[in-house]
Amino acid sequence: MKRHIHYEAAFEHYLVARQVPYVAVDEAKRAAFRDARLKSFDFIVYSSSNTNWLIDIKGRKYGQRKRNGAPSWENWVTQEDLDGLETWEEVFGDDFRGLLVFAYWVQGDARPPAEIVHEFRGERYVLAAIDRDLYQQHARVRSPKWGTVNVSRPLFASLVRPLSELL
Repeated sequence: MKRHIHYEAAFEHYLVARQVPYVAVDEAKRAAFRDARLKSFDFIVYSSSNTNWLIDIKGRKYGQRKRNGAPSWENWVTQEDLDGLETWEEVFGDDFRGLLVFAYWVQGDARPPAEIVHEFRGERYVLAAIDRDLYQQHARVRSPKWGTVNVSRPLFASLVRPLSELL
């Protein structure tokens, strides 16, 4: 977790405000596991349900698409992000699942529903989450050169959930 990155700081503020127990992962102590360096995740978040979350924060901007005014739902990640979370799930065991949290920084005149907006330092954020496994099932290669994947925007919009539903 890098507190100077406003997306991650906004997410941490969200957890503190709701008294959700968590551990922020120190990326400076990146782990080597099975003779390979693993991509770190950002937070371990404990839940009252049987699922605890290994969370990777993805900061994006939340704006409206020019054609139809719908949210843009930019959602690309690297294949390394997905592979790392999957390996960490194996390390932590059955009570832990990987979760991608897209922290969307609300831009301009965009008006997401008020119930999904989190305010932090005078800015607005939409915190949307998707289980790593579900995302991976639907992800398609976006850029072979950069090793990125994404889910089509309409499908992503139907799969992603407000963070509050999972915590």
